[in-house]
Amino acid sequence: MPPAAANACAIPLHTFVRDAMARHPTLPLPGHGDTLTRWRQLADISGEDVCGIKVLEAHYDALAILAELGAPERALDGALLHAVWAAEPPDARLEFTPGADGMGTLNGTKAWCSGADLVDAALVTAHSGEARVLVQIMRDAPGIEAVPGHWQAVGMSRVESGRLHFRDVTAAQIGAAGDYLARPGFWHGGGGIAACWFGAAAAIAETLRRHPRAAHNPHAMAHLGAIDMTLSAAASLLREAAAMIDLDPDAPHATAVTRIRSVVERAATEVIDRVGRALGPGPLCEDGAHALRCADLTTFLRQSHAERDWAGLGEAAQAREVTWRL
Repeated sequence: MPPAAANACAIPLHTFVRDAMARHPTLPLPGHGDTLTRWRQLADISGEDVCGIKVLEAHYDALAILAELGAPERALDGALLHAVWAAEPPDARLEFTPGADGMGTLNGTKAWCSGADLVDAALVTAHSGEARVLVQIMRDAPGIEAVPGHWQAVGMSRVESGRLHFRDVTAAQIGAAGDYLARPGFWHGGGGIAACWFGAAAAIAETLRRHPRAAHNPHAMAHLGAIDMTLSAAASLLREAAAMIDLDPDAPHATAVTRIRSVVERAATEVIDRVGRALGPGPLCEDGAHALRCADLTTFLRQSHAERDWAGLGEAAQAREVTWRL
């Protein structure tokens, strides 16, 4: 766990994010031969501040998306803090009206706008007729208004992720219609989320590993041993998936990424539970950074698609001729 992990949560979120961007101006792009280093750096930042990585993972993902879709130079300003707003619940729809030279206007409502009070720019999915497009907007553009009352979170409370209303907002289309979802990097980015979950879970596990009472409590040691097995297995799967992506970057590796997200989500949930069972309520009530990390990660993990993904994994396993061989 990085030295800053114990007190990073006391730093204002905007300060932590900008400091992290200064330390890591760029990360290796996924599928370019160093995906594991990218995921390790995401995990390290997540171990410092879970809310911080929620904002920063989207920023680094946006830079990868812009590179993959051949965005114009004017869109690739790494000094801008980017978000990716791609959720599309049925009660929030955004329409893009194309204009000249790839520019156009946005109208409607976007839900789940993480970091809306922090970012400089965002990549936003929208509808253009029957097509789905990706556009880039500047957060300070005229016509963007926050919709109050939609962010009541306890975990992840520092990452404002409510709704925004757009009225004739200038936007630049990135790539062709459908490119955002069709590119292999869509799935590679999903593996980065699992690395973030892993880093936060490892930081929570450190609370037990370093706790002075743990060494004298055989039950705590049993929980720590179980955590070691769980996190080691998840780490191995992350390393394997990163190598697969680098070996064949033009393939989405959808099943492998779904598997690592599901395994890491289960591992992180187990870590939170076992640390609590081993140490009782003390750290949750007396260690603010630990308590916040547990609350933030619990919310972050719900970005998993849970049983829906498990069903997909089952269908993929059933369709294979050979499975589960060393």
